[in-house]
Amino acid sequence: MITPTLPASPDVTESSDESLTNWALAARHGDPAAVDRLVRALHRDVLRYVSHLCADPQAVDDLAQDTFLRALGSLHRFEGRSSARTWLLSIARRAVIDSYRRAAVRPRLSDVQDWQLAVELAQPRGLPGFDDGVALLDLLAVLPDERREAFLLTQLLGLPYEEAAELSNCPVGTVRSRVSRARATLLDLLADGGAPDPL
Repeated sequence: MITPTLPASPDVTESSDESLTNWALAARHGDPAAVDRLVRALHRDVLRYVSHLCADPQAVDDLAQDTFLRALGSLHRFEGRSSARTWLLSIARRAVIDSYRRAAVRPRLSDVQDWQLAVELAQPRGLPGFDDGVALLDLLAVLPDERREAFLLTQLLGLPYEEAAELSNCPVGTVRSRVSRARATLLDLLADGGAPDPL
């Protein structure tokens, strides 16, 4: 396990990219001292970079550790085409992205005892329920097709009258008239207490 505060040895505090790359190449060939120097030299950089990318400060150490585990596991593929610092920071970036992906698909835990009540309370308020939706469909079915289309486009889908007119291939004034008549019919039906049989 990599601890968050690795003491830096005197010769790795100000390491150049060239020396880091040389240590990575030596570590690739099995030199344990090179592995130790590489980890100590880049540990602070990885922590800084991961903490910059990650929104969860408690996950920084875990992500840094994951970065080094991934890097050491794939060290045999490091060829020195880029600096070891660039290579390791790209691995850190992928570790952070993978942690976001895992978190997105993992269900969130709730400390609420009654989960069904919590789910019901989380549902949006003020929206029509199933029965209201069925009643609305029955009411809309009574309207003539062109009035129903104008009403649905402007009132339920929220399109501007101009766009509804383009979709309906008619003038804007005609759409406004159809919507007005549809509203009047729906209000009359609601005042009468229900929807008559469709025409």
